[in-house]
Amino acid sequence: MIKHAIVNGHLVAAHEASLPISDREMQYGFGVYESLRVIQGKIVYPHQHIERLFFSAAGIGLRHHYTHDDVLLWMRQLLEKDSLQEATLRIVMLGGMEERLFITALAPTIYPESFYTQGVKAISYHGERFLPRYKTCALLMNYLALREAGSHGAFESLLVNSYGEVIEGTRSNIFACEENRLYTAPSELVLEGVTRHKVIEAAQQLGYSVIYESPKLKDLHRGRYSELFISSTSMGAMPISSFDGRIFSSPFEITSHIHHLIRQWEEDRLH
Repeated sequence: MIKHAIVNGHLVAAHEASLPISDREMQYGFGVYESLRVIQGKIVYPHQHIERLFFSAAGIGLRHHYTHDDVLLWMRQLLEKDSLQEATLRIVMLGGMEERLFITALAPTIYPESFYTQGVKAISYHGERFLPRYKTCALLMNYLALREAGSHGAFESLLVNSYGEVIEGTRSNIFACEENRLYTAPSELVLEGVTRHKVIEAAQQLGYSVIYESPKLKDLHRGRYSELFISSTSMGAMPISSFDGRIFSSPFEITSHIHHLIRQWEEDRLH
């Protein structure tokens, strides 16, 4: 049972981790966030996630006095208080006259095994995130794009920029596979996710070359790539079986090998 949360370093009842509707920073999305997996009572890659939280805060000029050790201690206090073994931790930091930091816990996101063996459906959506390198709370476009995906029975929308390049998903990074090469957007165009780094590391360890070049929408439609997959903390590496009606056939060997390797690394970190 998830009964508690952390607010500015203080342990409170979960329902007390809230903001008034009049909060200006909340209205404008002047905040940053991170989501972390908890497995067997341990946080996966906590240091990397905290570093990225602070990187995002610095990127939008959100000043704060929190330290790396503060955030790590508070996350562990929440896990211990509610005896959490499997969960998703969410950190939200908001700016303003006085900065605020919330740590809440949710039930873990678990996807059906069929998503990995059969793949998921995705569509294209023309739009780009504001300040894409930073994980901010300004998520209106992501919401609209994901809602559009849902209206088409799709799992994810892949964002297409003004140059016709497919750069990322609403909640994921993307990779396109061609022979022994993986194509993904340059780092300056997307959120440098913790899992994205692990996917790149796994691909290179498995003998694939990583090309920092955004796949073109027209090339995806024409069938240039053999596999297309998305990645995130909760998903790992998840294959796409259909993109704008273009079919990618199983068994998704490249995606599967990468997914199993990054999940194995997560398990290894627990020991």
